[in-house]
Amino acid sequence: MGIELTADETWEFLERGHTAIFTSLRRDGRPVALPVWYAVLDRCLYVRGPSHTRKFERVRRDDRVSLLVESGEAWKELKAVHVSGRARIVEDPDIVQRVGEHLEEKYRRFRTESRRMPGASQRHYGSGTTLLRIEPEEWISWDNAKLRLRR
Repeated sequence: MGIELTADETWEFLERGHTAIFTSLRRDGRPVALPVWYAVLDRCLYVRGPSHTRKFERVRRDDRVSLLVESGEAWKELKAVHVSGRARIVEDPDIVQRVGEHLEEKYRRFRTESRRMPGASQRHYGSGTTLLRIEPEEWISWDNAKLRLRR
């Protein structure tokens, strides 16, 4: 019995996940990994943020990205999905709206009210946003709970 997740288990795990590690590439090829909130809709992955940030500059230059979602603390609980693929900027207003509504619903209770943020943070997050769709080319998954541990 392997520890890989099935396709259905993978998408279910990604839908339930909270924070992902999003990795994009610098001009010289070095990776930059950052925590992001993300959405899963119709078996597609989306990341949104301020348009002027470097992660979106990097994606505009090189669309190769990865996304890692993990859970568990004890070794036997470790579970993760690592997606490698291409990021595409989404401009379809219907998709932008649907994903925005999904993100608002998913993260509403975790957000800090804009008026409570320092001025620089308000300006940073108050600017225009970019939405990326991550198109998976491959994934690696594991669930250590599937292992048969010796007694």
